[in-house]
Amino acid sequence: MKGYAVKLARVALRNLNRQKKRSFLLGGAIAFGMLIITLINGLTGGFIGNASDNFSHLLAGHIFVEGREKSPSGRVVAVIRDDRALLAVLAEAKLPAEHLLRRASFTGTLIFEGESLSLRVDGVDWRKESYLRERLVLRRGSWEALADPRAIVLSEEIARKLGAEVGDGLLVSLRTASGQQNAGELRLGAVYYDPGLFSTVAAYASLPTVSELLGLAPGEYMTLGILLKDIRGMERQAARFRAALTRAGVPLFPRRTLDLMGLGLFAGVGAELDWQGSRYQVSTLNDYLGQLNQIVNILNVIGLVVLLVLFLIIMVGITNTYRMIMYERTREIGTMRALGMQRAGVRRLFLLEALFLCLGGALVGLAAGGLLMLALTGADWGLDSPMFVFLRNGHLSFRIPPWQLAANVVLVCALSLLAALIPARRAALLEPVEALGRHY
Repeated sequence: MKGYAVKLARVALRNLNRQKKRSFLLGGAIAFGMLIITLINGLTGGFIGNASDNFSHLLAGHIFVEGREKSPSGRVVAVIRDDRALLAVLAEAKLPAEHLLRRASFTGTLIFEGESLSLRVDGVDWRKESYLRERLVLRRGSWEALADPRAIVLSEEIARKLGAEVGDGLLVSLRTASGQQNAGELRLGAVYYDPGLFSTVAAYASLPTVSELLGLAPGEYMTLGILLKDIRGMERQAARFRAALTRAGVPLFPRRTLDLMGLGLFAGVGAELDWQGSRYQVSTLNDYLGQLNQIVNILNVIGLVVLLVLFLIIMVGITNTYRMIMYERTREIGTMRALGMQRAGVRRLFLLEALFLCLGGALVGLAAGGLLMLALTGADWGLDSPMFVFLRNGHLSFRIPPWQLAANVVLVCALSLLAALIPARRAALLEPVEALGRHY
């Protein structure tokens, strides 16, 4: 039986070789469809991977812990006053954390020479978040200017609207963490390029200065960011951390999806619940990227639809081609049937030809897709590209899991076999005497 299968495969390959032009055309169409879907899948995978990496640095972490404190009067304050319990649980859970980053933020009004603008200001520890500099492209000013504790870094668009230049003093009006009105003075230390995705996170300042403006005591902050060594284990490590916090009796809020594009973060968390004291919200980068994941899923669906449309067209071509092949080989089929080949053998022969044709086209498409992706990764879009959040250091990157490649190949082969099935069955139903007596 094994020898028979090998002989059948050799005949199928010989038949494909007999009609080189036809095989190249059909195989090329299959390769083109595989090339398109590979590029779409790889591009969307690279987009979400790069966005995750970039946002993990811009937002300071993969796993985030935000504290909330509720007084008997019902006032909710965003603050982590004492993080010793959190750090103890973190050590106990043995999370592979590369950095622990503390941040505080407020939404206030910047005022300069009669111009005012409302925006969000993030307080960062520049010594520990040096990699943030890799994600911010300075247009004016320098990183050395950030040694001034009152220095603030604004986006180019915000600085333009205010009419402020590097070195100018800016007034800031805000509400403290407890809801009191406060004001302070900052100095424009640098201006960075903003592609527009962070219009509400348009400023960075020193963490101690932001905490002071918020009325927080030294050492107090709002968000603890945990930057992992490997983002792929993010959800698993977050689940371990939540479980360890629960075992330690640390009160937590239910997990919720956050608004990435508006970056509303934890606004309103806990206000609707009946509780007092301190509680914590634990989230991951995926909670921020929920909207982005939806966009990527839509792109993958579009890619699948494009693939199906292409292969519906290709299937019509395969079906018509194999009908012609059946008519051209009618006497040949009759001869094989007269020599003892069963109907199942004829059907398998046609299907093997379609399978080999599909596998060859799919492999060529994958190879061409790999070469094209390699060429595209060499193109430098620049760190100030509007797409920078989807790029890796100004370059496109492609990520596609092996299972997705295998699934695409299986789908393409299944569609090709389905297209060849009807002509194969008709060829198998030919009677030897009838087939030998036909003339074309």
